[in-house]
Amino acid sequence: MADKHTAPEGAKKPNILVRILALLVTAALVLGALVLVVYRDRFNLDALKRYLAYRTMETTETGQAVPFNHAGGNKMSISHLGGGILTASATGARYYALDGTLYAEEVLPLDNPVLCASSSTGVVYNAGGQSLFVFQNGQEVSDLSLEEGINLLSVRPNDSGWLAVTAQQSGYKGAVTVYDSHHQPVIGISLSSTFVVDAAVSPDCKTVAVVTMDQRGGSFYSRLLFYPVDQSEPSAQAELGNIVCLDLDYESGRVWVLGEDALLIADDKGEAVQTYSFSRSYLKGCDLQGDNFALLLTGPYRAGSATQALILDREGQVVQTLDLSGQVLDYSAAGNYFALLTGSALTIYTSTGQEPYALLSDPQGARHVDLSHDGSALMADAQQAWLYLPN
Repeated sequence: MADKHTAPEGAKKPNILVRILALLVTAALVLGALVLVVYRDRFNLDALKRYLAYRTMETTETGQAVPFNHAGGNKMSISHLGGGILTASATGARYYALDGTLYAEEVLPLDNPVLCASSSTGVVYNAGGQSLFVFQNGQEVSDLSLEEGINLLSVRPNDSGWLAVTAQQSGYKGAVTVYDSHHQPVIGISLSSTFVVDAAVSPDCKTVAVVTMDQRGGSFYSRLLFYPVDQSEPSAQAELGNIVCLDLDYESGRVWVLGEDALLIADDKGEAVQTYSFSRSYLKGCDLQGDNFALLLTGPYRAGSATQALILDREGQVVQTLDLSGQVLDYSAAGNYFALLTGSALTIYTSTGQEPYALLSDPQGARHVDLSHDGSALMADAQQAWLYLPN
């Protein structure tokens, strides 16, 4: 007869409640995985990020928060920055919390106000002036004033808070100064043989891309120079041809250069340049802030509204085309999303999907929109601003 085994003294038998709980947890995980598969186009990590970031914010059934008043002003632009809103207008710069609390402000006349922002840093300056104001994390962190005789052309922050400041400087055709995240100068580049029109710092803060322009054969000719921030000579260059730089972005080993007739994408080794020509279409708008894609608005006539929205990938290939039936009042791209605002709707898309990610059929008279990387949208009119959270 086989020996009977008995449990050692003091050992406990498995608790039936523990087994049931383990079974329920396993079933919930399996069910959750099935839900993610079935609803993968509607539910993503960004939806969870929005919930965690704005779970205490009250919104209507449409996902819109309570509006708050802002100072407004002519030539106004907005940016969704660090859980708040940064505005620039002819009356200065203002940084608000989403409940309308004023974080910081610079009240002064700006003839040509410019707002440029990355995911972490917003900069407001007067094009042609000497002062620029830097905002981060609910406060103004720097007020940089250039010397007399130096006039600002462009200021571009990267996601680490570094700045590329392009300016006209007496005795030179152009100059670029790179500032670190503490807004201390790291490198200064002054050129006397060619004009400097724009610059941007790489995401890893090791390189600054500088766009220069001169004349060749009676036409403008542009070149892209790459300077390591610890060297005084460029390590690489790319020929851009007959293009006048209208906008610039540096991300993931690529520099995007927007011209009036084409969008160029150059690798930062200077070895390849991809060109997308607008052909017979005219440029109506562009946003380069999406992750590895560009949003272009084009139309068939020099006058008139945009009739198409195009999404270009990092190889310069069109991956999405949308026909536009209404006038686009504003547009924005960030993360994996882009948004088109008309008088009757705000529509948010992903860069890889043809169907709308979210549709707000009553934008309440909004004239401005700016997306966050999580897909939330900041909206504003001349007097109020509010947040929209896609359901």
